[in-house]
Amino acid sequence: MNLDLKNKQAIVCGSTQGIGKAIAVELALLGANITLVARNEESLKEVVQELAQSDGQQHDYLVADFARPEEVQQEIATYIQQKEAVHILVNNTGGPAGGPITEAKQEEFLKAFNMHLVNNHQLVQAVLPLMKKARYGRIINIISTSVKEPIPGLGVSNTTRGAVASWAKTMANELGQFGITVNNVLPGSTKTSRIYALVESRAEKAGRSKEEVQQEMENAIPARRFAEPEEVAAAAAFLATPAAAYINGVSLAVDGGRTGAI
Repeated sequence: MNLDLKNKQAIVCGSTQGIGKAIAVELALLGANITLVARNEESLKEVVQELAQSDGQQHDYLVADFARPEEVQQEIATYIQQKEAVHILVNNTGGPAGGPITEAKQEEFLKAFNMHLVNNHQLVQAVLPLMKKARYGRIINIISTSVKEPIPGLGVSNTTRGAVASWAKTMANELGQFGITVNNVLPGSTKTSRIYALVESRAEKAGRSKEEVQQEMENAIPARRFAEPEEVAAAAAFLATPAAAYINGVSLAVDGGRTGAI
């Protein structure tokens, strides 16, 4: 099985912490050159130093705030002018705030669509010519299991994630002929700052302890635990390799078996 990513160039968004960082680390271990993307330059500098360089990789970063799509567009345009190839794009950014969908304001939807769908789309448009030229492209979107089963209390997020999944499947149909695959990874409850914030929020609303709420959430998962970020990263990294060339247009749940097979 060919898992070698030597001489492959990868862009990994939201890569200074959590799942994004774990994906960057894994891709580097497989030999890829990594470009990290996030808004905190100091954190970017720290993560760059942590990435494997055993195959002579050269890693760098872009400073961009996904809350400002025009900034992302400008940064990626400048970046593309300096690169001869981009083979892998991992779209990943933090999810919208929680709350019932009936109480969501119009501005919340617009902000979420800009951060996720709009940014994803302009990043793809920027790298697509290089992927077509290389006849090798892996576009991997880190979304959520809400694509398959909406999560209570995350109305705006559920809506936005579903839109991204539909966008990705449409694109997979268009790009497969060029050796470019488009797939989604759907993390379940994973040990990140977001899941612990969700635990705390649910505990406060229910007047219960965080430990009790977390245990209840873990009991709802067949694996009886939250995922490690590295476990989600392993799935994303595989989809980036030559071995996954015939996997296209799928939404892969990495959730310990919690969601049903759809």
